[in-house]
Amino acid sequence: MPVTAARRAWLTDLPVLLVAVVWGSSYLAAKGVTTTQTVVAVLVLRFAVVLPVLVVAGWRKLRALKGAQIRGAGALGLILSGIFLLETYGVVHTSATNAGLIISLTMIFTPVAESRLTGTRPSLSFVAAAGLSVLGVLLLTQGAGFSAPSLGDLLMLGAAVARTVHVLAMSRMRSVQGADALSMTTVQLGSAVVVFALLSGAPGTGSTPWATAADFGTRDWFGLLYLSAFCTLFAFFVQMWAVRRTSPSRVSLLLGTEPVWAAVVGITLAGDRPGWLGLLGALFVLAGTAWGRSAAAPRQASVVEPAQPDGADTGLETAGRA
Repeated sequence: MPVTAARRAWLTDLPVLLVAVVWGSSYLAAKGVTTTQTVVAVLVLRFAVVLPVLVVAGWRKLRALKGAQIRGAGALGLILSGIFLLETYGVVHTSATNAGLIISLTMIFTPVAESRLTGTRPSLSFVAAAGLSVLGVLLLTQGAGFSAPSLGDLLMLGAAVARTVHVLAMSRMRSVQGADALSMTTVQLGSAVVVFALLSGAPGTGSTPWATAADFGTRDWFGLLYLSAFCTLFAFFVQMWAVRRTSPSRVSLLLGTEPVWAAVVGITLAGDRPGWLGLLGALFVLAGTAWGRSAAAPRQASVVEPAQPDGADTGLETAGRA
């Protein structure tokens, strides 16, 4: 490869790798600004900051959406709201390391679910990779000794299942096939924000967005803006930029390093101490998901995935998390 071509590829890969790092750190950032009483309020604030930018950036194509596409994206947004709720409540009740590694199981769950829907049988190598990942999660959630998984671990596992449902729904809904990725993301996030806003007014859902914003200190605002500006806007636009300059598979491979960075950030910055069982489990999860991605890669189809918290990325058009 000529030097100029290699340099060009590196300049494209570096921002995408930075997105994976940012996503890996998002669990700790969310944990830092969220409590059990402010989950819904923080979600409203986080995405209310993002939506106006997305609307302005894609206004022309947003107006061109057909009614069926808007309804389809709105329905996907309802699933997306469930993902965000499970993830955010989950990260409050578990460690940043566990959250980032458990959510990566989406990369295993999605091909398994797809094979069930299509009636095809996964390869033996993929089954082995899936088994290694599941064993890894079991060890990861035990910390220094065997015990029942925490509520947060179970919520993150539910979020991984919900992400799988979201990916499969996008791939099978004809109304959103071929639609503009930015417009689809905007409508989905808008639908999710409506859900969060309605929940924030319901009794028993904790603090309101206004009360939460009023109680925020400087550090909290920095954390919220980091989640909005970097983990959502920056991530989404980098993916759109990169996928036009390299292959979706290459983008997917780089974004697939997210759980590695989640573990690095959790252990080095948050002081997570998973114990020797947890460390062994983390290695199993990382090895299993990497092996599983490789084994399932020829079988995956392209879908439009929004920039989400979120990626267990399918690796395609705009795979990611908000």
